Amino acid sequence: MLPKTKNETNIKLPFSFILFSMLCLIGSMALILFQGDFIINSQFRVPAIWSAAHLFILGWALMTAMGAMYQLVPVAFLTPIWNERFGFIQFTVTAFGILYFAHSLFHKPESAMLPGLITLAGILMFLLQMIMTLRQQAKPNVLTLFVGTALACLFTAILLGIIMVLSMKTGFVSGYYQAVFKSHILLGTAGWFTLLIFGFSYKMVPMFSLSHGYSMKPAKYVFMVYAAGLAAAITSFFSGENLLLTIALMIQAGGFALFTWHMLQILQKRVKKKLDYSFRFAILAIPAGLAIHLAAFISSAFGSFKSNVGYLVFAYLMLWVALSILGYLFKIVPFLWWTWKYSREIGKRSVPSLKDMMNDKVSIPVLSAFILGILSITFSIALKQLSLFLSGQILTLGASLVFCYLIISVLKK
Repeated sequence: MLPKTKNETNIKLPFSFILFSMLCLIGSMALILFQGDFIINSQFRVPAIWSAAHLFILGWALMTAMGAMYQLVPVAFLTPIWNERFGFIQFTVTAFGILYFAHSLFHKPESAMLPGLITLAGILMFLLQMIMTLRQQAKPNVLTLFVGTALACLFTAILLGIIMVLSMKTGFVSGYYQAVFKSHILLGTAGWFTLLIFGFSYKMVPMFSLSHGYSMKPAKYVFMVYAAGLAAAITSFFSGENLLLTIALMIQAGGFALFTWHMLQILQKRVKKKLDYSFRFAILAIPAGLAIHLAAFISSAFGSFKSNVGYLVFAYLMLWVALSILGYLFKIVPFLWWTWKYSREIGKRSVPSLKDMMNDKVSIPVLSAFILGILSITFSIALKQLSLFLSGQILTLGASLVFCYLIISVLKK
């Protein structure tokens, strides 16, 4: 096998993150299965739910995003990863911190400061890696703006989480605890994940749809509007102004709508007329995310946001963030593995095609089951039906298990 080019990352690094993240996905889904009574009654501030939520958000979604960035940043920004050896150390620290943190939240939340700091150290190491990598970029572009701001939101969200643990232990900033808590949730979801998905969608949607000749000018307006909504929402949390929150949610919905419109413009310029099934699910997550943004704004406008926020956040994480990640992973993992293992052997010997790495049609029942399960759970919270929750969560857990099996099966080819 020929040596890798300077912009390629050691395949073991991104796959270390992705494989670890799948363990956390199964763990979080299994843990949630036994919390139905609390969840259908919108009682989310329960140690087991905290643990499951952080296993899902930090252990699965964050670690998957980190692994993907180790592979995609060099490709998207045409610059090699700053220090691969440092990346493996960062993986070890972050993985240990997340497992230790989730364990502490489950058994003794007030003792979560140390594991929280270890997790923060791992994330700071990742941020340093990305900052040093992006500094090597010859000419920053709008993708740099999305990814850079997403990284800043991630850092702030984790810092606010540490402040929350400190507040529970010492009473520090206890008067602003609710504002800190809400900002932590907002920046960890809409700030970090949404801006990151926005940024990399501008790279992956044209790549997987073979789109050409589209304008990137609307992207900067997408960023400005959505970021303005985030800033207004955080201001409303600390000021306690409900009207400002409603306006902030309206601005965020407007930014998401602009992103949705821009994605449609890009897809209209595609050469590939029949999109792959797994990619269609990643695209389906966009209108789902828009619908949830609009629902949040409408709920706030009619004064019911507080009572609906629990399942709005849940639906947001699962039908926008998680579905985007799952859909893209069905495309990214086979592509990465095939490129690493076979691309340099073409013409020298018979090699499998990219389509042979995974049957794209299997994404239809797996991701359909995942969506159906999430919808069942969301409605179970609204209707307070435990049986509906259990059936939905079992379906979601089953879909997650099959998804993980399919991803691992790629590595055997």
